[in-house]
Amino acid sequence: MIDLHCHVLPGVDDGPPSTTESLALLRVAALDGTRVIAATPHLRRDFPRVRVEDIADQCVLLRERLPDDLGLQIVSGGEVDLEWALRATKTQLRLASYGGGGTDLLVETPYGTSPRVFEPPIMRLMNLGYRVVLAHPELNTFLQESPGPLEGLVERGVLVQVTGASLLARRRSRRSRLARHLVEHGYAHVIASDAHSAGPRRPPGLTAAVEVARGIDPDRADWMVTSAPAAILSGKPLPPVPIAD
Repeated sequence: MIDLHCHVLPGVDDGPPSTTESLALLRVAALDGTRVIAATPHLRRDFPRVRVEDIADQCVLLRERLPDDLGLQIVSGGEVDLEWALRATKTQLRLASYGGGGTDLLVETPYGTSPRVFEPPIMRLMNLGYRVVLAHPELNTFLQESPGPLEGLVERGVLVQVTGASLLARRRSRRSRLARHLVEHGYAHVIASDAHSAGPRRPPGLTAAVEVARGIDPDRADWMVTSAPAAILSGKPLPPVPIAD
């Protein structure tokens, strides 16, 4: 499995405070079946220790400490705040993209902001040539009430990442209802962990969430943690969702 959203770099944002705890997170992810994990620290004003110019090198340092027997690959990225994106240079945006490839950006969905406000900067990034992967839109209170604007963004080419914890949450919760709706109706493209620690507070691992997704759309579930994220990392078009015989 491929996890496109993980706060695993030590001591830079609200993820693990030390390399030891970063390695513990990576071990839990690997034992759960994750084979590729994207280090996506917060790129926003309230995390000044995250410098986009340093992320790739920090991934290399963490990779050097990773035991070979885990069979885990770490790729660079960032969870891009839209305000940060508006101030960023072209070079900084490229460095924030997956693997520094300049094609796909993980963009943080604002939590309590109307889609009317955040749609224009998303379109600006797309006009610059980026494919936007919108992180955890199921947590946005406006979209929980009315997902129509999000569906419109998807129809214009935006990709959607739902968080595994949202699929695992109480079915009556707003976040769970929207996450399940997005999977059921084909508006979700990626399941990711958004992990912050090895422990119970936002842990890694995708298996349990994928199992829930299989109960909603068995054809789409595995695609969202294999073929779709692989295409995003390589900057290629998403392959069709397989149809079971």
